[in-house]
Amino acid sequence: MKYPRTLSSGANNTVIVLSDTEVAKLFTGDTRSDIGSEAEKMKFANTINTLVARFIRLSYSEEYQAEMLVMERIRPIDFRGYEVEIRELWMDVFEDEIQQLHQAGFVHRDLQRPSGIGGLTFDNILLTDNGLRLIDVGMSALRTQVGAIIFDKYCEVERREIAAFKEFLLNR
Repeated sequence: MKYPRTLSSGANNTVIVLSDTEVAKLFTGDTRSDIGSEAEKMKFANTINTLVARFIRLSYSEEYQAEMLVMERIRPIDFRGYEVEIRELWMDVFEDEIQQLHQAGFVHRDLQRPSGIGGLTFDNILLTDNGLRLIDVGMSALRTQVGAIIFDKYCEVERREIAAFKEFLLNR
């Protein structure tokens, strides 16, 4: 289905604009994603720092016949308009905030898209007026849900993705 005010569409969900400050990720009957799990992981990450987009509420749209995960609207800007020294500072903060999330038991798991999937390589990492931010926690994991061994493996992969993103951010 095509929705008005669409920002993006992924494999399972579409994100639409609700207002100047809010967007909604739509969950329809045939989605493979779990809105409750995604909302809980987002709320958990929001208690640690402001890296992950802020959860606002769960709702339902009669018009679209869809459950909605409502979150803050993030307006990305192009990092290429900023000096490398400024990007280095953003990267330092980003790495610190990711480390805080890992230490608290949250791993994003979708920083870098697999090469066979369309879209930008790092399109879940957005630059804003407030620095780098993360969107789409659908694949994220909590240590309490997956256990320490699996969680540590996820963090190991994510650290490699962070290194690749750093190379991308600082050398474009």
